[in-house]
Amino acid sequence: MTRLNLVLLGVLLVSSFALVSLQYESRRLYVANERARSQAVQLAAEYDRLVAQQRALAAPARVQQLAQRQLQMRPAHPAITEYVALPQGGGTP
Repeated sequence: MTRLNLVLLGVLLVSSFALVSLQYESRRLYVANERARSQAVQLAAEYDRLVAQQRALAAPARVQQLAQRQLQMRPAHPAITEYVALPQGGGTP
């Protein structure tokens, strides 16, 4: 009977340690999951901010203003448009 009690005590101790280990691992994974979710929310907010910033930077009025100021570009007029004719027969199809 004593032998059976010792075996059962050993099984109980192993089971207890396994339970504690699993609970610790579960809590560790829960914390890691919550951190990942928090980071996903932050990244989604950053993405939305960057998309809004990209839209603002690519607005047609802003692009036109930069083209006129920095590149000294001006709108094309039919009076100043030059047409280039391709050579006959030697051009690409």
